[in-house]
Amino acid sequence: MKDIRRPAHHRSRGPGRLAGLLMSLLVILGLSGSTALAATDGTAQQALATIKVPSGAKDAVAAMQPSWNLGNTLDAIPDETSWGNPKATRELFKTIRAQGFHSVRIPVTWSAHQSTTAPYTVDAAFLSRVKQVVDWAQAENLYVVLNVHHDSWQWISKISTDHDNVLARYDALWTQISATFRNEPRTLLFESVNEPSFDDATAAQKTQLMNELNTSFHEIVRASGGANKGRLLVLTTQGGTPSQDLMDDLYTTISALHDSNLVATVHYYSYYPFSVNVAGGTRYDTAAQNDLTDAFARMHDTFVDRGIPVYLGEYGLLAWPDHNHPDRVERGEALKYFEHLGYTARQAGVTTALWDPGTFAYLNRDTLKWQDPALFAWIKSSWTTRSGTASFDKVFVAKSSRITAQSLTLNLNGTKFQSLWDGDTKLVAGKDYTVFKDRLTLTAQALTRLTGERDYGVNATLQARFSRGLPWKIDVVTYDTPVLSNATGTPDSFTLPTKYQGDLLATMEATYADGSNAGQTSWTPYQEFNAAFSPDYPNGTIILTPEFLKALRDGEPATLTFHFHSGAKVKYKVTKSGDSVTGTAVTES
Repeated sequence: MKDIRRPAHHRSRGPGRLAGLLMSLLVILGLSGSTALAATDGTAQQALATIKVPSGAKDAVAAMQPSWNLGNTLDAIPDETSWGNPKATRELFKTIRAQGFHSVRIPVTWSAHQSTTAPYTVDAAFLSRVKQVVDWAQAENLYVVLNVHHDSWQWISKISTDHDNVLARYDALWTQISATFRNEPRTLLFESVNEPSFDDATAAQKTQLMNELNTSFHEIVRASGGANKGRLLVLTTQGGTPSQDLMDDLYTTISALHDSNLVATVHYYSYYPFSVNVAGGTRYDTAAQNDLTDAFARMHDTFVDRGIPVYLGEYGLLAWPDHNHPDRVERGEALKYFEHLGYTARQAGVTTALWDPGTFAYLNRDTLKWQDPALFAWIKSSWTTRSGTASFDKVFVAKSSRITAQSLTLNLNGTKFQSLWDGDTKLVAGKDYTVFKDRLTLTAQALTRLTGERDYGVNATLQARFSRGLPWKIDVVTYDTPVLSNATGTPDSFTLPTKYQGDLLATMEATYADGSNAGQTSWTPYQEFNAAFSPDYPNGTIILTPEFLKALRDGEPATLTFHFHSGAKVKYKVTKSGDSVTGTAVTES
């Protein structure tokens, strides 16, 4: 790796240099003479919001809970509507506030609107639009976190090889932002940079560069005066990653700045195999739960317990929900994750900001309605209480077999089980079900009634109710083992005819005869859901993606094992030979 060293001629960033840079950029922004002086020395403008911000950073950040991200909007490249969302409106923020959020993070990508050469001027119209959106949010009594977003990988990541130019552009950007928002109320927070990464740098160099960006940001904002003297500033780890070493680095930076108005930020998207459903991560299991618990314990111990508030700037699952594709994360397992995260964050004293990419995920920006109100109800409930869950949200009853009793393990989460309901009908304990400690068992008699004529699919949806929180829904599903059929196609288009028979696809293993892994995800036999394979339930097929097929060895059969949520496993062989692909169902004796 190339050795990147800090240039010996690098200038210090004292107040004199910063003041000069501020004045020159005020001229760029069209503020000169007495206007520029008024901008730098004038009294603060009247507060846009009526929120009384606590004086202590820890209390202020606590008052921001819960938080929401205006994702894929002002951070879209190159323009606000480029990634499918409509322009932000004040009505949007009114909706967010009415839904119980107390703050919003407004990610902004500046690259398409900033000159790439000195003096790195930001387009005045874009800066005005950002200010309009920020002011709308504050006018709806929301705290706002404003940042530098995808610039992190577009040009800031090149700081290791183009140090002086990148740093000068970064400094110029924050100087202009600071000048524009200098007199905004303290409900506005600045965040240094989103998920920064550094190309072609050693670990030590990355640590130094991260510290340099955070420190430069801090010095520029504080030197700009006005309300920026005491504004809450949010400093990040590399990549927004909550690993211990990177949080220790950030703690060192914050401690050295001797500023009581600083906030640490990281992101959390769950245990990776679970978050994208790869490597067999189909359940919110012990590994996934421990990953979350450990991450929040680190946040608490590294920062919160030492008096530094933590703003979790983004959380969610990396590929869920996505209403344009089949659910790669099983719904009930996702609900467990959100329930657990809300509780754990409260215990750790961490303020959480839901990452919302927009119309096809959580809040539909056109209708201002939640795409999935029941999902949002679980997220919202987690802000204040715990809810009981179970080992799964489905009970599978085989159509081809005699009906027998089925059991689930209850995850009480500090609650008490109270009752089980089928719609408006309360089931009878001892007759329809039994509960022993944490074991809920549905009797054969109840399942016979609930499955009715035993059509494939969901026959009934029960509700397990607990002493507090939301009820846990349990689908009673009639199924039989899915049946796959032979098929032919090409590496660009291949589907397996599939009779699902009420079952749902969980994951796919792919191996060769020698035991090695097949497919583009070579480090595990369990390939990534929707990236290597995808169920098409309406058309009765399983799609193998071109990326998966083109990664197969030519002429060598790969054995695929499809795992279904009922527990059924079905094998299939697929062979790519040049421009053709042949699939053969495997009949096991």
